[in-house]
Amino acid sequence: GARAITEAMAGADGQTPVPQPDDGVCYADKIDKAEARIDWARPAHAVGCHIRGLSPFPGAWFEVDGTRVKVLGATPVEADGPPGQVMTGAPVIACGKGGLRLDRVQRAGKAVMDGADFMNGGLLVPGQRL
Repeated sequence: GARAITEAMAGADGQTPVPQPDDGVCYADKIDKAEARIDWARPAHAVGCHIRGLSPFPGAWFEVDGTRVKVLGATPVEADGPPGQVMTGAPVIACGKGGLRLDRVQRAGKAVMDGADFMNGGLLVPGQRL
C-alpha cells in the first residue's frame, strides 16, 4: 500500500485539486447499539461483513443467557442448521445461509478470547439457539 500511494502521488504532477460539491452531502447518524446486534437469519457472508464493519467499535454482538458477547472476528463456513443454532464440535453459529466460525469474541467486561476457548467455557452449548 505504501509503495502504491507513493507512485500515485508521483504521477499527480500538474493536477489541480477540485473541491467536493455540496450536492448529495449528508450526515451519517451515530450507530445505535441495536443496529450492531447480529441477525443470524441473514446469510453468513452478510453477517461477516456486518461484524468486520463494526469491529472493534462499537462491535457486533449477540446475547446468550442474558450475557452480551461482542464478536470481533468471524469466518464464513459451510453449515446447515436453523439460524442462530450453535453447531456441534466447533464455535460455529448457523446463519440463514451457511454459518460463521467465531474466531475472536469478548464477553462484557472481560478480555478478548479465541472462539474455541469461549465455547470450551460452556456458555455456548451445541444445539443451543441464540
